[in-house]
Amino acid sequence: MHVFDIIALFIFLAGAFIFINTYFLKLPSSIGLMILALGLSFVILFAGWIFPELEIGAAELEEYDYAEVLYQVVLSFMLFSGALNIDFKKLSRESTPILVLATTGVLISTFVIGSLVYLMLDFIGIELHYLYCLVFGALISPTDPIAVTKTIKRFNLSKELSIKIEGESLFNDGVAVVLALTLLDIAHAGEDHALSVFEISWILLAEIGGGIFIGLFLGYIGYRLLKYVDNDDVEVEILITLAIVMAGSFLADFIHVSSKQAAVIMGLVIGNEGRGQHVTSAAGDYVFKFWNLMEESLAAMLFVLIGLEMLVIPRRPDYFAAGFFAVNIVLLGRWLSVFIPIKLMSVKRSFEQSTIPVLTWGALRGGLPIALSLSLTDFHGKDIIVTMTYIVVACSVLYQGLTVPMLMRFYSTKKNKS
Repeated sequence: MHVFDIIALFIFLAGAFIFINTYFLKLPSSIGLMILALGLSFVILFAGWIFPELEIGAAELEEYDYAEVLYQVVLSFMLFSGALNIDFKKLSRESTPILVLATTGVLISTFVIGSLVYLMLDFIGIELHYLYCLVFGALISPTDPIAVTKTIKRFNLSKELSIKIEGESLFNDGVAVVLALTLLDIAHAGEDHALSVFEISWILLAEIGGGIFIGLFLGYIGYRLLKYVDNDDVEVEILITLAIVMAGSFLADFIHVSSKQAAVIMGLVIGNEGRGQHVTSAAGDYVFKFWNLMEESLAAMLFVLIGLEMLVIPRRPDYFAAGFFAVNIVLLGRWLSVFIPIKLMSVKRSFEQSTIPVLTWGALRGGLPIALSLSLTDFHGKDIIVTMTYIVVACSVLYQGLTVPMLMRFYSTKKNKS
């Protein structure tokens, strides 16, 4: 298979699955796509078992190394699109809890999940360095803003709670991805020699600080170009945004800083400056519509990839056991990452009774952790991280995704009665 064959296959399957789900299954997109993709995997596996000559597996799918495409294009596009949708004015009233949950919460989640996964893997006899366990803790922490936003709109939750859920899910993507990739760099650097505090601090400063600088620089250039171009020139505006995202990814990787941090900052700059009343024409509606479509399309293809990934992950019982243990660990980590900050903030702010359970159980995992795990550079233990990520995301989408409406309906009914 060539690269274009792989891309064409993903686009075709994503389109077919979206059609089937929209007109027949009528489930939330992430859940419907996951079920169809898993169903396709089981059909292919069963066909290969009955007719060995038809077997499709790792050789066919790994013939093309799509990790580079996932890292260079998909992650940057998804992070830019997510940041583009963050409206600081809309989130201003709840900015403090959103920022605390998206930063401190991700750090707590990363440490709790990484530490417990390290102990769990050691208990069942799988060797994985502690730093790589922290990488897994970081990459599994981001929640799916598309799935969360579409779910909360169906229920009569309070505006404050809805803003917290939506804002935190939009912000934590960039924080978690940058943290995961920074921890990965630290782990790789530590393989040669023990790192000093200064070296770790330098890696953090270079990765995050450099990415922020490039994001601000190119974001401002993009904003000025969008302001100069007439709003009717839709194709020019869209090409400008595509160009700065690709240029930011190339420039950041060239000077070895975080291209993902740069994508987030560019999205924040253009998304918020473009919405200002004094520059209403800077970014037309079609720019936001295009990137929303891009994000949903990439998410759809990633869910197809999740299903097909079942064909290439090692089918080892101990890996699958670790994955199902990790499902519970991730839920515990998520609960603590919500519970601790909210209890601390409750000293000066009031929170609804439903905030902790809804934020915990409504934190569906989406395509971003899958894309990030598959884009990691090769190291000892990557297979177990990919397997655990696959199982956690699948269980999150199917189990939490199918039950979270009941939770939201319960609190919505309770709120209406009171």
